[in-house]
Amino acid sequence: MSATLIQKVARSVLISGASIAGPTLAYWLDRHGFDVTVVERASAVRSGGYPIDIRGAAIDVVERMGLLPAVQAAHIGSRAVTFVDAAGKTIGAIPIYDLTANQARDVELPRGALATLLYALTRNSAVRYRFDDSIEAIEDDGARVDVRFRSGERRHYDIVVGADGMHSNVRRLVFGPEAPFNRYLGYTFNLFSMPNDWGLSHGAIVYAEAGRAAGAFAVRDSPKVFSFLIFATERPPFSVNPSVAEQIERTAAVFADHGWEVPRLLEAMRHADDLFFDTVSQIRMPCWSKGRVGLVGDAAFAPSFLSGQGTSLALVGAYVLAGELAAHDNPVDAFAAYERTVRPFAEANQALATKEGGSFFLPRTQEQLDVRNRVLASLASRGPAKMPGGNARDVHNALRLPDYER
Repeated sequence: MSATLIQKVARSVLISGASIAGPTLAYWLDRHGFDVTVVERASAVRSGGYPIDIRGAAIDVVERMGLLPAVQAAHIGSRAVTFVDAAGKTIGAIPIYDLTANQARDVELPRGALATLLYALTRNSAVRYRFDDSIEAIEDDGARVDVRFRSGERRHYDIVVGADGMHSNVRRLVFGPEAPFNRYLGYTFNLFSMPNDWGLSHGAIVYAEAGRAAGAFAVRDSPKVFSFLIFATERPPFSVNPSVAEQIERTAAVFADHGWEVPRLLEAMRHADDLFFDTVSQIRMPCWSKGRVGLVGDAAFAPSFLSGQGTSLALVGAYVLAGELAAHDNPVDAFAAYERTVRPFAEANQALATKEGGSFFLPRTQEQLDVRNRVLASLASRGPAKMPGGNARDVHNALRLPDYER
């Protein structure tokens, strides 16, 4: 029997966040017969953006939503990461899809392209969107959740879900400050766009010294590239609300004597209108829900970009959460069932970020850098070859999706 048929009255759900997890959850809840509202602090769905990956079980979610052909049509098809020395000479190159992906099935596309597809899938349904608004207060009395919006309106819902990212507002309001749940992985990154003067196409170029890495990656043959400056620190260098000017000067000081094209990257960072920076961190929580309020995606289990699995976890988590909410009358039971299903999968994917392979792309010591360069030189002398192993592909596919509509 369809989960929709067992619901006598459509339960109301408020979802905070209209990026990936939020619209995915909204789609499945609407399909299961819920009354769904999505609130988003931005004025519209964000287009463009850096590339993200959809892998393993997440491909099955996209396929069940009917989006797989459109997602595949947006596939970027990046080819290789090229590593260079201070003079710009190539040390070696690695085919991107030989690292962790299933080239025949997994997809890489701009984040904004996926967000737009998800929004388009839900905006013509019964799902309501409240853009340019956010939640200011949440009160769960056990029977319903009362919400006060930034706009001043007050409404009540049966369930509230935070799908609002690693620095989740819902999590802060219900579970308290982020610090106890933030696991810092030892790096700070800066991401910004600049002209593609390298003629870079379908790939990335990386230069590294011990504890510092710089580079750029191109989406197909775009006239602009996404450039990055990443550096290691023992402790997070800023609080939750850092100063942009301070971060620029901090980064400039760290990279002051860096070789290759770093001076040009620093200058571009200073003038970029899209600079995004943060710590490389994960969110690890003992429980993803409290009463009638739950979390999904990065708000609950951000794995960091080192895992390459943030988007895939968001898709899978949202699908399972919607199904469990449909299968249980009591949201507390539904949240518990969702966590039992997804937590082992989320934690296995989070562990990918802390495997030894992380030192290959972001070597913290000269010894790690020397080892990396020897591996690259060896691969270059033998021609194209795969990087040695790991269990990433197995982890990507470790969860078999339940069929909630049977």
